[in-house]
Amino acid sequence: MRATVWSGRNTVQVENVPDPKILDDRDAIVKITSTAICGSDLHLYDGYVPTMKKGDILGHEFMGEVVETGKGVQGLQVGDRVVVPFPIACGDCWSCRHELYSVCENSNPNAGLAEKFFGHATAGIFGYSHITGGYAGGQAEYARVPYADVGPLKIEDDLTDEQVLFLSDVFPTGYMGADLCDIKGGDVIAVFGAGPVGQFAIASAVLLGAERVIAIDHFDYRLEMAQRKAGATDVINASDEPAVVEQLKEMTGGRGPDAVIEAVGLEASHGLGPLHAYDRVKQAMRSETDRAHALRQAIFACRPGGTIAMMGAYGGFMDKFPLGAFMNKSLQLRTGQCHVQKYLRPLYERIRDGQIDPSFIVTHQVDLDEAANAYETFKHKEDECVKVVLKP
Repeated sequence: MRATVWSGRNTVQVENVPDPKILDDRDAIVKITSTAICGSDLHLYDGYVPTMKKGDILGHEFMGEVVETGKGVQGLQVGDRVVVPFPIACGDCWSCRHELYSVCENSNPNAGLAEKFFGHATAGIFGYSHITGGYAGGQAEYARVPYADVGPLKIEDDLTDEQVLFLSDVFPTGYMGADLCDIKGGDVIAVFGAGPVGQFAIASAVLLGAERVIAIDHFDYRLEMAQRKAGATDVINASDEPAVVEQLKEMTGGRGPDAVIEAVGLEASHGLGPLHAYDRVKQAMRSETDRAHALRQAIFACRPGGTIAMMGAYGGFMDKFPLGAFMNKSLQLRTGQCHVQKYLRPLYERIRDGQIDPSFIVTHQVDLDEAANAYETFKHKEDECVKVVLKP
């Protein structure tokens, strides 16, 4: 089969690789009809996530048709159309029973390696390095799906792939960010980053009843999408003066937003001036892994007693975390890889009921064979790219 494989820093290519096989009774094989490039895939592409190996198959946002199941799989049959969550979860451990699926205790075969990095193992994740299990990803023609009786969501309505594909990751991730804010009527929510996760965080905050949602980004075309399609009431271009924090305070009577969703992650480019240069140099020298511009600004901007929901992906260590501001403002920081399985059914019902059409983020749709060019387009935000869908 054809698959997008990692070949080194800033290099991916489509190669012929062996077809996946059933390895466990709870496995399924899915023939992929649509898959997507995620912003966190760029962290692999740019070389900031360790333990990648040449030939690793990328991709953790995918859906398709079940073509084979292990004898232990219940609830799925050959021919079923499914969306596959990016975290791999067993459904039986303490974490899964408490709906903390992204920290499943059984799905990461490289748990010892992950513990060295994070202090505790994460769940297995498709196509996301050997620290998260070394599982082959979904930017391919077929994928093996472990614990197929727990993860995949059967799609039984006449909805397009693009309407349901993002249930695999970015829609639940954005929604979880809004959910962690405990939004009440009248709340003002600021969202740093208007990429795919940020767009869904904005739309989710609107769905959950926020009075005002302020989108912050460097790119006007993404801010336009945030306002015109996701429902943002206000936008701030982070390149403009005065500084973002000052603008947010001015827009909220000097107090700051009630909650801030950070949807940027470790390659943030919100910072300007000497601190921006400092972080770029330290990250380039691999003396820190994460640029914290957006998170720092979120902490300074949020009102006292407010909440920061950090949904951007981070991998290791950052410098100059404003701990004093965080503590003295009585802030809460809530975060985590998304527990996708928790949100799948409720969000699917919102799509089916017409409350939201997630396909609005799709700007590019190309054949799988064009994956290498698509990574470059996505990374450099060429042609006003927000989201790329690959068709095997």
